[in-house]
Amino acid sequence: MADLRIDFAGIQSPNPFWLASAPPTNTGYQVQRAFEAGWGGAVWKTLGEPVINTSSRFAAVHFGGQRVAGFNNIELITDRPLEVNLKEIAETKKRFPDRTIIASLMVEPKREKWHEIVKRVEAVGVDGLELNFGCPHGMAERGMGAASGQQPDLVQAQTAWVKEVAQTPVIVKLTPNITDITVVARHAVKGGADAISLINTINSLAGVDIHSWNTIPHVGGQGAHGGYCGPAVKPIALSMVAECARDREVGVPISGIGGISTWQDVVEFMLMGSTGIQVCTAVMHHGFRIVEEMIDGLNNYLDDKGLSSVMELIGKSVPRYSNWGDLDLNYKVVARINEEHCINCNKCHIACEDASHQCIDMLTDAAGKAILQVREEDCVGCNLCSIVCPADGAIDMIAVDTGAAPMSWNQRNQIISGLGSSYSEVEVG
Repeated sequence: MADLRIDFAGIQSPNPFWLASAPPTNTGYQVQRAFEAGWGGAVWKTLGEPVINTSSRFAAVHFGGQRVAGFNNIELITDRPLEVNLKEIAETKKRFPDRTIIASLMVEPKREKWHEIVKRVEAVGVDGLELNFGCPHGMAERGMGAASGQQPDLVQAQTAWVKEVAQTPVIVKLTPNITDITVVARHAVKGGADAISLINTINSLAGVDIHSWNTIPHVGGQGAHGGYCGPAVKPIALSMVAECARDREVGVPISGIGGISTWQDVVEFMLMGSTGIQVCTAVMHHGFRIVEEMIDGLNNYLDDKGLSSVMELIGKSVPRYSNWGDLDLNYKVVARINEEHCINCNKCHIACEDASHQCIDMLTDAAGKAILQVREEDCVGCNLCSIVCPADGAIDMIAVDTGAAPMSWNQRNQIISGLGSSYSEVEVG
């Protein structure tokens, strides 16, 4: 089997599977159970001055028969005394010395507060620190969490304060509730961050009960926005990871977070630049033992690819992620319908007719059988028909040779600019 060990900013871990700072890492009992199941590391539920959490606090979005397609919470950091958490961290590290324990921290944006908590946490033997600049609810009005994470200068300053005393690697956890996540990532690095983790949860309201008119969840008839996570946020998280991974001014290891539920998700995040990953919602839905299937799946995948180490995956797809303006406008794919697999549900025709480019015709063959046929000269290769098709293998998207040389929008504009303004409408390609 391939080697699943990772080196994350100098932190050694037996595998890339870490639990994110969240309810599953609230106690030593839970983290130890997770390590027994096979998790390589855990980011302890955020430490700071204990808070009082609300009841109720969780909600979920179910979609298309799938439970917990998205998950919403208004829970805050630990509600247990720091001394209790530190005692359990020390006990857990002693029992599992080969596993990674990262302390998630959140305090007021004051140098002395950061210095104090860093020294106390590192004294019990953690392998690293994760600065929680991402919590979008509850702590924001106190100047913490996303309230800090949305201010690049404050992220840089607080990271620098931590680095003044930290003896272990410092990971900065980024909020997605911002216009450009790379701006904050760069400032974290300027402050001395050894790594970044992303994404934290997204501002959200899970829903409204149309009978009682209460928000979901509600606390005595009142609600507030919470943090959204789970499978529904994976595309957002993957994009933000990719943006940071390809940014030369960031250039530090990434711990990927957001909707990771399967070994396939893990592979995607690592290909897009994550050295390791963190999981929360999938564990809350299915329990700690999901890591067994994730480990087996990743091992088999690496064997199939002929890779000896999981570290060989990291960032392999990053060069394939670019700006829209650099995409080849002369590349063309068209849809082709395979009659032997088509079940004649007509969903592709309806979708194309009502929401795309009206290039799928309903015809009758020589035997009088109804068939669907794509007019390839009018097909723009949008993929919609293949997306809505419920029959595997019924529609393929086929690359066709246009005979034209590759030409991006940026290249086109450069050529037009060189020709002069009088040729601004010229067709190039």
